[in-house]
Amino acid sequence: GEVDPQMAVMNDLRTMKNAAWLGWQMEANWADPFLFATYSIVKPISATLILVFMFMVVTGGDTDNAYFSYMFIGNALYMYVAEVLFGVTWVIHDDREHYMTLKQVYIAPINFYAYILGRSAIKIVITTAGVIITLVFGVLVLGVDIFLGDIDWLLLAGSTVLGMGCICVLGLALGGITFLTARHSIGINEGVAGIFYVMSGIIFPITALPTWAQSISKVLPVTYWMDSMRRALMPDAMAELSSAAAFDVTGLGGFSNLYIMIYLAISAAIFFVLSLAVFRFADGVARRKGKIDWTTSY
Repeated sequence: GEVDPQMAVMNDLRTMKNAAWLGWQMEANWADPFLFATYSIVKPISATLILVFMFMVVTGGDTDNAYFSYMFIGNALYMYVAEVLFGVTWVIHDDREHYMTLKQVYIAPINFYAYILGRSAIKIVITTAGVIITLVFGVLVLGVDIFLGDIDWLLLAGSTVLGMGCICVLGLALGGITFLTARHSIGINEGVAGIFYVMSGIIFPITALPTWAQSISKVLPVTYWMDSMRRALMPDAMAELSSAAAFDVTGLGGFSNLYIMIYLAISAAIFFVLSLAVFRFADGVARRKGKIDWTTSY
C-alpha cells in the first residue's frame, strides 16, 4: 500500500529522539550527571587555556586587545567544527568498529539518515554547552570583547543555523567515506579539520596566509561562518581590527553581512547535495562489497 507521509514523519522523529537519547548515554558514558557536568565544564576551559597561555607568552601577557578576542572566539567556535564534524562521522565508525551494531541498525525498520541526525544532534547540544561555558569564562575572567547590548542577535541566529548545516552535511560526506576506509577515517577527519583550522581564520586572520592560500580560504564556507559569528558577537572589536591597521585585516571586510549570509546559505545547499551524493555512492559500494559491518579488528 501507499506510505502515509504523516506516519513516516512521526517514525523519523521517533527515530531521532531515540537516537539522541542513545547518543547522550554514550557521550556521558552512562556516568553520574553531576560528574559529567563537571567534566563538561572543565574540558573546554582547560583546552582553551592552552592557547591562551601560548598567546600570552607571545604577546608578553597582553590580552587587552581585539586580536585576543578574535583568537579566543575563533578557538571557542572551532569546537563545533572539531566535535560536530567528527561526531557525524564517528556515529558510523563507533557503531561498526566498537559496538559492532551497524548491521543491526541497517536492517532495522528505521530511516538511517534520521538515526545519524539524532545521534549527531546530542553532539551539537553538548558542544554548544562547551562553547557557551568557554565564552562566558572568556568574558568574565579574560575580558573578551563580548557585550550583550552590542550583539547582533539576528545575525548570530542565522549564522549559527547555516553554519551548523554546513558542518553537518560535510560530516555526512565524511561519514560516507568511512564506509569504504579501514583505519584511515580518523586521519581523514583530522586532516579536513586541520585545513579548516589553518585556512578559515580560526586563530589568525586569513590575510596572514600566502596569497594562494587566501584564495582557498575565500572558498571555504567555514571562513565566512567564523567571520559572521565574530561580527555578531563583537562588532566593535572587528571594526577596531581593520581601523587600527588601516587595512582589511580579516580579508572579508568588504563583504556585507547579507552577502556572507547568502554565501553561507548557497554553500549549505551545494554541500548538502554533494554530501548526499557522496554518502549514497559510498553506501551503495559498501553494500555491494559487504563492508557495512566489516570491522578492522581494533
